[in-house]
Amino acid sequence: MPTKNITGERITKFKNKGKDPAKLREKRITECVELRKAHKDESFLKRRNITLSSLPDEEALSPYLISNDGDTFSSIEEIVKDVTSDCKDSQTRGCQAARKLLSQERNPPLKEIIDAGLLSRFVSFLSMDDEPALQFEAAWALTNIASGTSWHTQQVVEHGAVPAFIALLASPLLHISEQAVWALGNIAGDGAAYRDILIECNVVPALLARISPDTPVGYLRNLTWTLSNLCRNKNPFPPLSAVMQVLPSLIQLLHLSDKDILSDACWAISYLTDGDNDRIDVVVKTGIVPRLVELMSHEQLGVLTPALRSIGNIVSGSDVQTQMAIDAGVLNVLPQLMRHPKASVQKEAVWALSNIAAGPCKQIQQLITCGLIPPLVEQLKNGDFKTQREAVWAVTNFTSGGTVEQVVYLVQSGALEAIINLLQVKDAKVILVILDAINNMFMAAEKLGEMGKLSLLIEELGGLDRIEMLQNHDNDVVYQAAHNLIEKYFGDDENDGAKVETTDDAFVFQCTDVQKTFEF
Repeated sequence: MPTKNITGERITKFKNKGKDPAKLREKRITECVELRKAHKDESFLKRRNITLSSLPDEEALSPYLISNDGDTFSSIEEIVKDVTSDCKDSQTRGCQAARKLLSQERNPPLKEIIDAGLLSRFVSFLSMDDEPALQFEAAWALTNIASGTSWHTQQVVEHGAVPAFIALLASPLLHISEQAVWALGNIAGDGAAYRDILIECNVVPALLARISPDTPVGYLRNLTWTLSNLCRNKNPFPPLSAVMQVLPSLIQLLHLSDKDILSDACWAISYLTDGDNDRIDVVVKTGIVPRLVELMSHEQLGVLTPALRSIGNIVSGSDVQTQMAIDAGVLNVLPQLMRHPKASVQKEAVWALSNIAAGPCKQIQQLITCGLIPPLVEQLKNGDFKTQREAVWAVTNFTSGGTVEQVVYLVQSGALEAIINLLQVKDAKVILVILDAINNMFMAAEKLGEMGKLSLLIEELGGLDRIEMLQNHDNDVVYQAAHNLIEKYFGDDENDGAKVETTDDAFVFQCTDVQKTFEF
């Protein structure tokens, strides 16, 4: 990812309009974090029905298995002949042969089936309620085509499949209704345009009507996944009217125990909270925040991950929204997540912490009280670079809004030494955030009248040498920021009469003309 100026998009997406935007919370807009990328890479956007090689498994998938000469596949020509015939048995056999080809794991002939002109026939078969076998096989074939590229999905939509599939949701035959759920999930997963077309066609109430205490778990898994795709994408966001329709059912689903349902329901909440404060407010007013915090401790990574993302989004909102997450116990869970075996979880947890650290000093004090600073310093020192980058933002946010005493505590905990060591990284944006944090620390020292002592500590830790070297940096903004720090805080006059003494666990500055000491 190309380096951007520190005054660019990232720092303009913070909360609290009354503060300097360079010192406020990041609201991540364009930088997708690894957890979301992993979610996409696992093909959760679209799913294809894969038939299994053994006959019993395929029978489990299709209650209408028709003999087709063992395991041999029909040719496209044979399929066209059967599908376009007037015989219902031949049509069903042709549709089943087509969906078998389309269910191949590698290189299914999606375009070939489309080019053969079969989509109109498949869509027409969806309305044949008196031919459930034909209806089911046609729905399955179309589902697999819609799982392809945007072009493949477009062909399915343009042949009129959307209203046909929505009508099919009401089928009394559960496996046929479920196939419609699957197909609509693939169409919704293609992007905001088709998502909104589905919503305009009233897909949401038709889907929600299928949720009941008697709905099988397997069906609910597919339905929850489809609902999550209807909540996805933010250019534009889904209509608030649809969000309000979906939320009550999502809340119900979040209180089930099935891990797949929980995972997709949490992802849906994460999409809905990935917006401005008003959109976050719609979610938090449902009272779901405590359940999301609870799910952050779930044993399954697939549940923990989107629950953590949802809470991270919520604490990027207003101070009131952040406090709701704090009151729900998020600060008791974050320390263990910051030490999670998965680096991606560590990074997401530190991102959530950095958003909380951008709040008022009361919330910063709660971070201190709940023991969040030691694991933060651990990540600054030993985390992978992506996690360290988030930790640097946390330090800068902390020093922007914290009291003098809170900033002193942060420095005493080892954060200054850790960020000085990170001044050697190549990422110009990270360097600028670190220099901003150091400047904030000097502002705290100035209130105590001890800037000279802080200068000596930074020099003792090797920071002065590194800041001086940054005056040769290729990035002009880095050069200027480093130069300004040197000029402002490391002049000879600042250090007159001060000396530094090293103790086992701290640097204690003593100055003959200043009575109080500033300890790190």
